[in-house]
Amino acid sequence: MLREDLHRHVDAGVTVIRSPGLAGDPPSWFGNDSDVPRAWHAGPWLAQRGQFFDGWGRRVGHDELPAVAAAQAARTGWVKVMADWDFGDAPVPVEVLTAVVEAVHAVGGRVAAHTQQGAGGVAVVAAGVDSVEHGMCLDPDLLAGMAERGTALTPTLSRIQEVLQRARQWPEGPRKQWYVRGAEAHEGLVAAAAEAGVTVLAGTDSRPHGLVADEVRALAAAGMPAHDALAAASWSARAYLGLPGLEPGAPADAVVYALDPRSDLTQLNTPAAVILRGQCVRGPR
Repeated sequence: MLREDLHRHVDAGVTVIRSPGLAGDPPSWFGNDSDVPRAWHAGPWLAQRGQFFDGWGRRVGHDELPAVAAAQAARTGWVKVMADWDFGDAPVPVEVLTAVVEAVHAVGGRVAAHTQQGAGGVAVVAAGVDSVEHGMCLDPDLLAGMAERGTALTPTLSRIQEVLQRARQWPEGPRKQWYVRGAEAHEGLVAAAAEAGVTVLAGTDSRPHGLVADEVRALAAAGMPAHDALAAASWSARAYLGLPGLEPGAPADAVVYALDPRSDLTQLNTPAAVILRGQCVRGPR
């Protein structure tokens, strides 16, 4: 199933993928075989006890979290912490998140943090995480500090908009109010983040896989210039991961379109060719 999902990404023109959080460690071929994208992963999600999905990732006490996170980042380069979870759940305290960031950075790793609540957003930005995943309900006043620190935002806007359509049908109550208000404000947050100079990354967080073009168009519809929305899925994202672009010595990955997708984002649906690791894996050879 994992290989099929990755093939969907390749069909969509994805040659590099960052998977910040998995149910467990992936097989050794993940990110390495010639038919799948190069990959960064964070291993299993780390969550507080009593939160997150049963049987997924690891639930860890606050006292253990920094050491567990550092050990995981030392193996994979990344770690993902569920800084908050469902409505009403307490977020990870800022002092614990700060200790996680310090421990992970000490081993040369990076921290991705899931947050969809205001208090969690405040905590992850104050702790200095490397990327904020989703960021729903994030206070726009935090964006300038994120830009200054180099903290990236992966808003998964298209996915949040998809869930919003269902959330409007939920029973009335505080949980519905939280999600609907946060999701309705998310477009504005994305536009403000781009305006503030925050590195915005195109993430999908959905099945079926291979829908990154939908996210690029959602970012553009939210107010990001088409050039910047496309960059969030290509050259800016590669630079954030430490990969060079189209230059001598760079990994031989490229996606070819009949027309410039910056002037027509629907071009992203039909790559003329996908070159992965120097081989044309989709399109004419």
